[in-house]
Amino acid sequence: MRWAAPRLPYDSRFRPANVTAMNDDRAWVHTAIDALAREAARSADTHLLKINLPGFAGIDFYFKDEASHPTGSLKHRLARSLYLYALCNGRLRKGQPTVDASSGSTAIAEAWFARLLGLRFTAVMPAATAPAKIRAVEALGGACDLVEDPSQVHARAAWHAANGACHLDQFGLAERATDWRGNNNIAESILGQLEHEPHAQPAWIVCGAGTGGTSATIGRYLRYRRLPTQLCVAEPSGSAYVHGFRNRDARACASQPTLIEGIGRPRVEPCFLFDVVDAVIEVPDAASIAATWSLDELLARRYGGSSGTNFVACLELAAQMRARGERGSIVSLLCDRGERYAETLFDPDWLTAHRIDCKPWRAHLDDCVRSGTAPLPGPA
Repeated sequence: MRWAAPRLPYDSRFRPANVTAMNDDRAWVHTAIDALAREAARSADTHLLKINLPGFAGIDFYFKDEASHPTGSLKHRLARSLYLYALCNGRLRKGQPTVDASSGSTAIAEAWFARLLGLRFTAVMPAATAPAKIRAVEALGGACDLVEDPSQVHARAAWHAANGACHLDQFGLAERATDWRGNNNIAESILGQLEHEPHAQPAWIVCGAGTGGTSATIGRYLRYRRLPTQLCVAEPSGSAYVHGFRNRDARACASQPTLIEGIGRPRVEPCFLFDVVDAVIEVPDAASIAATWSLDELLARRYGGSSGTNFVACLELAAQMRARGERGSIVSLLCDRGERYAETLFDPDWLTAHRIDCKPWRAHLDDCVRSGTAPLPGPA
């Protein structure tokens, strides 16, 4: 005879008043996670593009085209992870508005996922954010709360959260929302795509640091896989990460502003892990912008300023390898679509207004590509 628990008399006085609401909310969470899982299954992995540079024989360059995501940037991965993290930790409920502080690419991705889930989203952005990014958020149904002082975006996002919004909090949660041990994170994807290449274990992987989540994921995964590959963070000159890395100072602040959106943070963000980074290379804004134009010629497609920063750092590392007689591969990221910067980085009038002269750097980078010499410190 099958055992059955004794049937106790039911007393409605002890039924939790919110049990129906709780069950309804759990059902919505399951539906939302299903929607995110289906979206992930539909999204093919991004391409790993290989280019050969004449001055660097024996060194292979690979660029992972994260701009090919549906939302046009590396942050598509992060936004999906942040929504999953909020759902699975009980922080996001049916009908609850969402908010995050972002200079654009994360906001675009978060607005896209908010629309997928039927939620309202507000992006707290510096007022100087590229207009095309603002338009993209609004086209996806999001709202933009523009803040004149970039240092106040976190406080403004916290204000929205205090008024009922779920703070997705890319700067506070990026390094823990992504599964760094696998689950097709960006590091696992890169190494899988390199499996049949001549130098399957790259000498370096190069990325920028916004939240610090990407560098944390890559650095941890390299250690988890017990690989010799080193991680370099490419940053605008004078950023907080540049100063902080030198002394492992989490309180470091930027010594100068930058025109390169998405990286070059004014402060060291909580998700940046110093101990998984092997080197930080600082790149002048003019060099980064010139390099975006160079990438346009090499790849026949435009990418944003942080991709240019990465490219300069790749050339610097390759020149050091060449000087030591080393062969191998270097991998970096193409972070977002260049079309978003048509009114800024790719607008000659905008560059003139910001006193950026790319011509010396363009000529210098072209020479480095031909000769295999180091691009930094740069043209006299």
